[in-house]
Amino acid sequence: VQVVESGGGLVQPGGSLTLSCAASGFPFSGYVMTWYRQAPGKEREYVADISAAGGIKGYARFARGRFTISRDNAKNTVYLQMNTLKLEDTAVYYCYVPRFTSWGQGTQVTVSS
Repeated sequence: VQVVESGGGLVQPGGSLTLSCAASGFPFSGYVMTWYRQAPGKEREYVADISAAGGIKGYARFARGRFTISRDNAKNTVYLQMNTLKLEDTAVYYCYVPRFTSWGQGTQVTVSS
C-alpha cells in the first residue's frame, strides 16, 4: 500500500491550493480515504474524509465551507481543494488509508504574506 501526496506550496492568505494523493497497492475504489494535517509543534489532526464511492464526505469544523475533498476512482487519486487559506492552515498535509493504517510522506502547505 502506498500513497503519495503532492500539490503543496507557498500561498498568500486568501489563496487556494489543491492537494492530490495518488494511491497504489490496494483496490482504491473500495476504501475510505482521509486527509490529516500537522502544524509545527501540534498534534496531527483530522481534516476530511470521503467514502469509497465518494458520496459521503466529512470535514473538521475548521475545514467546512473552505475545503472540499473529492476522489477519482479511475485515477486512484483523492484530492483536497483548499480555498480562503489562512495563516493557521500552515501544516504538513497527509493522506491516510484507515483500512491499512497507511500514511503518505506528506506535502507542506505554507500560508504566508
